[in-house]
Amino acid sequence: MEYSLICQNFYAISFIPVRNKLFVFCIMLSLWVYMLYYCVGYCSSVPSFIIDSPGGKIDNAEVDHRIQPRIQNGVQSDSGGPEPLMKTFSRDLLNNENEIDSRADDWDEMKGEQRSLEESAMSGYLNGSETKKLPQAIIIGVKKGGTRALLEFLRVHPDIRAVGAEPHFFDRNYDKGLEWYRDLMPKTVEGQITMEKTPSYFVTREVPARIHAMSSDTKLIVVVRDPVTRAISDYTQTRSKKPDIPSFESLTFRNRSAGLIDASWSAVQIGMYARHLERWLAFFPAAQLLFVSGERLISDPAGEMARVQDFLGLRRVVTDKHFHFNPAKGFPCLKRPESNSKPHCLGKTKGRTHPNIDPSVVQSLRDFYRPFNKKFYRMTGHDFGWD
Repeated sequence: MEYSLICQNFYAISFIPVRNKLFVFCIMLSLWVYMLYYCVGYCSSVPSFIIDSPGGKIDNAEVDHRIQPRIQNGVQSDSGGPEPLMKTFSRDLLNNENEIDSRADDWDEMKGEQRSLEESAMSGYLNGSETKKLPQAIIIGVKKGGTRALLEFLRVHPDIRAVGAEPHFFDRNYDKGLEWYRDLMPKTVEGQITMEKTPSYFVTREVPARIHAMSSDTKLIVVVRDPVTRAISDYTQTRSKKPDIPSFESLTFRNRSAGLIDASWSAVQIGMYARHLERWLAFFPAAQLLFVSGERLISDPAGEMARVQDFLGLRRVVTDKHFHFNPAKGFPCLKRPESNSKPHCLGKTKGRTHPNIDPSVVQSLRDFYRPFNKKFYRMTGHDFGWD
């Protein structure tokens, strides 16, 4: 009898730590499953990079007396003839939007996206209300205008969730379908706006109709910059990866002695904003497009952000308290107003020093862009002061 009682007491005592260990194991297993679920959700919001050649076309510029008909692949093109491809194959290599360099810009900012996801992941998980939606607003251009800065500034806002990398859905991956596109988007809760940015959208012929087919209510943001400075910045980015490319001066002209600008070079053609805008206004009313000054985004980021937040129907959360100008880089960095932490600046690929360009070439480009700029000012109702 005493032996039986001793055995029972021993069993009861030994069972308690086993039960505790089992309880702890269940908790750890639950946490592991949650972390796995969260990681899968995060990875699905980051688009994969696809290396291919650009497939879109860009309209020819308005032709003035300095742009002569050009023979390309055996076809003569001018203002009234067949429209050529934006550039020859060699020019594609010089201006490939799929450059590793531009991808590095995306990856430099992925930490910002991870922070954004982490801040709202727990609340969305607890209430189970997070879903993936097609974007209600898109930054559609332009390349080297300041789109990355604008996106990073916007992602400070708690009511905005945005993809960090450029999806290139409407210009390169459209055949994959809207569900593929939706799956790239971050999860949002009720009241948050989903956004993405792909600067090549603005200059790609097929994109306006495709975005309109997705949603005619999509809000569109274009960051524009002095087209001469933009072209030099574009060239500088390319040269950082291909140091042996021809000089900026030689690429700018088809015939320098005659002063004929090569309007087929994408670095020049992107800056003909008025021509590209005409295609967008054929599908969207002017009130649905906001034009942000790349220059003012540097000199007065809070002022431009106020316009953007108003355009998106958001509270003015991002203010001058969020910015700290970095004189070494030459543009503002983000900071948390309530913290003494180090400001968050854009990646190392931003703020490169531009090469010295022959002043006569710069003046030729300014003369070339002047009629396009004036037309763009009339179309947007805003003088950006580039002339």
